[in-house]
Amino acid sequence: MAGVIKFLMNVVNNLHDFLQKIFNKMGVGLNDKQLHFIIIGLLGICIFAITQLAFKKLSKYSITAISFIYTFTVLVVIVFAIEIGQKITKRGNMEFEDIVAGLMGFLYLFIIYLIIKIGKYLWNEFFSRKKSRKTRK
Repeated sequence: MAGVIKFLMNVVNNLHDFLQKIFNKMGVGLNDKQLHFIIIGLLGICIFAITQLAFKKLSKYSITAISFIYTFTVLVVIVFAIEIGQKITKRGNMEFEDIVAGLMGFLYLFIIYLIIKIGKYLWNEFFSRKKSRKTRK
């Protein structure tokens, strides 16, 4: 887990240095805060645009799909924060397997939720058809 975080930090740091050099060569002297403002702002608006398009399409079919994506995303942030917190406080081991196990727990329970939801839907469909046949006679 620590190796994954170190790798990602290297990628981010190298990208940061690369962009800093490009802006300096262009004659635009940006400090660290200004660079974060621009890059994270652009990244955020790109993610928002993609999310907006995807969620608009999904909303025609199922709010459950949108809720799942949002919940899963929040859980990813939470489990990473927990693991990083364990590393910082030394009150546990920071392990990627813990992240996977936590997310698998959610996926397992979500599948149970879907099975119940589908079962309820099929139950209601069965009895509404049965009821409509009786009223036609």
